[in-house]
Amino acid sequence: MNQLDIDDVVQYVEQNIGAFHQKRIQGLDSLRLTQVLRRKNPYLFKAKYVFTPEQFVNGLVDAHISSNEETLFGDWLEQLAIFINGRIYGGWKSGITGIDLEFDSGEKRNIVAIKSGPNWGNSSQIKKMISDFKAAQRTLRTSNSQLNVVAVNGCCYGTDDKPDKGDYFKFCGQRFWEFISGQSELYTDIIEPLGHRARERNDEFVESYWAMITRFAREFETDFCSDGKIDWIRLVRFNSQAAAPKII
Repeated sequence: MNQLDIDDVVQYVEQNIGAFHQKRIQGLDSLRLTQVLRRKNPYLFKAKYVFTPEQFVNGLVDAHISSNEETLFGDWLEQLAIFINGRIYGGWKSGITGIDLEFDSGEKRNIVAIKSGPNWGNSSQIKKMISDFKAAQRTLRTSNSQLNVVAVNGCCYGTDDKPDKGDYFKFCGQRFWEFISGQSELYTDIIEPLGHRARERNDEFVESYWAMITRFAREFETDFCSDGKIDWIRLVRFNSQAAAPKII
């Protein structure tokens, strides 16, 4: 086990955080109004008393961005965790389905599925993760039947006070970062470097955001409004109307 130099983390963030911000902007530039409209619940917007095109478009886009950014940044944090673990334990990006990180500590081979936060999946998704863990354990024991393989669901933020889940361990927030690094305060040490050039990057994002909002508002008013008011019937039909059956 090696000691982590926080300057290495700072340098990694400075060299790689731009990729996250660039994907945020690219996600806006490639977004299409019809694409988002088909994914969101029009009944919810009506129930929330959204009654102007501007309110609708802003709410629609903000909901999409929030979900998309959570995914993008979760993926980025996964790469940061693998980098840090590699420096300390020599861990590596796993090639096994459903496993993100592998590393050895003591007599154990740790297999880790990294998620953003603790409430990441429903019961079916958790069952799939457990199935992936068991398949990975079988694969690793094929060449070494005595290998002690420990399965871990690591979550980059949040808490879970009952980490032992039987088939696997669930380490969240401080526990996760300490597990992959051996350092109890890493979870707070990494927060400051993540703000590298954040204001500058966010200014670029805001510029793209408002350009897209303006474009979407024009499209929405043309296609889904009458006399400046939302035509809810037309909108719901676009979102939910069944396709005409094919004539055989």
